[in-house]
Amino acid sequence: MVSKKASHRPPPGAGLDAKPRNKIQRQLLHIKRKRAKDSSRRAERYAFKKEEAKNPKLKEERLKRNIPLTIDRKRVWDDAGSDVEDAAKFPSLFSTENPKSPKILITTSLNSSLHHEAELLTDLFPNSVYVRRTRHRFAHQFSIREISKFATNRNFTAVVILREDQKKPAGLDIVHLPTGPMFHFSMTNWVEGKRIPGHGRATEHWPELILNNFRTPLGLLTAHLFRTLFPPQPDIEGRQVVTVLNSRDYLFFRRHRYVFREKRETEKAVVGSDGKEMKGAEGIRAGMQELGPRFTLKLRRVDKGIQRASGQEWEWKGQMEKTRTKFQL
Repeated sequence: MVSKKASHRPPPGAGLDAKPRNKIQRQLLHIKRKRAKDSSRRAERYAFKKEEAKNPKLKEERLKRNIPLTIDRKRVWDDAGSDVEDAAKFPSLFSTENPKSPKILITTSLNSSLHHEAELLTDLFPNSVYVRRTRHRFAHQFSIREISKFATNRNFTAVVILREDQKKPAGLDIVHLPTGPMFHFSMTNWVEGKRIPGHGRATEHWPELILNNFRTPLGLLTAHLFRTLFPPQPDIEGRQVVTVLNSRDYLFFRRHRYVFREKRETEKAVVGSDGKEMKGAEGIRAGMQELGPRFTLKLRRVDKGIQRASGQEWEWKGQMEKTRTKFQL
């Protein structure tokens, strides 16, 4: 008769592959195997690094193969509509004539307390003026249509409405005059300039506008709207830049100033696409100083005219972000 202890013994020849019954021995065995695996991988990396040092083509081939597969690279394009259709619907946005200098009327939602934030927007958008929505609670409450008609008669090119939620900026509505379209954005992450570490003070120079990563027809329509809010010819001597970056349908607003200085001995020189040092930039480095304010926008609705009653060109709906690789802008 075979005893119970004999039946639990590991089979002969199992060796190190057998799992020890003692907990401490199992931990030591796991650490031993992990160290052996790490040392073998380290030896392979150093050996491959020596081969790449001898033959640079091996490194180039490895970098071509090892391209990380990000969400942006797996992007599914949403090509609803076309640029030609948008140009026919909104000819004032896609005008090929000499663009006019903007004249912007900035206001707020009804009974708003964001007067300071609205004043900061007048510093961001050139040639803009802030007008309070109502003087007091008994005054006439003008609608967006009435304000747009008032602004059109006074040669304004756009109306910007700052919306409020719990005494914080929550949205931005932009009306392209005289007949639209009207864009509705939600706003998050509002930070005024004085709260940014190392911030600078903006001057009265007209900034340069940089629009990045607007590729779909809806994205190009949005980019043309922002293009009409800034002068076509910036003041280069001011070195101020407003950047609107589209990253996964979130629009990041930033305002910076270029700061040129001499290159330190420990810094690398500015090189071009060919890897050679750029002529005219020897001994010069360019830094950036943020001026503020900074905030993030997300497009929610595009009205064909002014407000919802005019019909919708596009509207964000629930579960549109269910497919994480599909973007609208």
